[in-house]
Amino acid sequence: MESSTRRQATRQKLYEAAVTLIAEQGFSATTVDEIAERAGVAKGTVYYNFASKSVLFEELLRHGVGLLTASLRDAAQKAEAEGGSKVDALDAMIRAGLVFIDQYPAFTQLYVAELWRTNRAWQSTLAVVRQEAVAVVEGVLRGAVDSGELSEEIDIPLTAAALVGMVLVAALDWQAFQPERSLDDVHAALSLLLQGRVGGSQPLTGRA
Repeated sequence: MESSTRRQATRQKLYEAAVTLIAEQGFSATTVDEIAERAGVAKGTVYYNFASKSVLFEELLRHGVGLLTASLRDAAQKAEAEGGSKVDALDAMIRAGLVFIDQYPAFTQLYVAELWRTNRAWQSTLAVVRQEAVAVVEGVLRGAVDSGELSEEIDIPLTAAALVGMVLVAALDWQAFQPERSLDDVHAALSLLLQGRVGGSQPLTGRA
């Protein structure tokens, strides 16, 4: 019987193999044989861990977005534990999102691509895990409104989705078209956007 630790390590290898192959050539063109070969395991090992290629990809999405959600939550909690405001927590989550995308670019490309598809078997799973990530941002936004840091007029669900989307798309654009820029540089630009200073207007907090 494969130990849980060893099985988790095997699954991680399969996730990494699948995400790179699918990013390179698409889901339909990627075979279980190729995934097994890239992961350095037998084909039977793939089916031992996942019932099918679709199940593997569904679990890959769940795993990847779970990692992103945890990193966002940890960043917000750390910022607040250090005495930061709710807006500081949002800024910390922007940085955490950029760090995640810098670490897992192939996964991020797949995730963004799958958001636009409507005919996938894992569409409902994707919706659930996406909402888990967005809910972390919603929680901090709601706290910022309750504390008076942000206006009560803010549409919290849409603003949370917009912040997550901003980080995803800006990071992919950074990596594809502006790779010479540092993570600190990209974060600084998005931080200004968060603070509402892009057009020289007052910050979201209402402070000068």
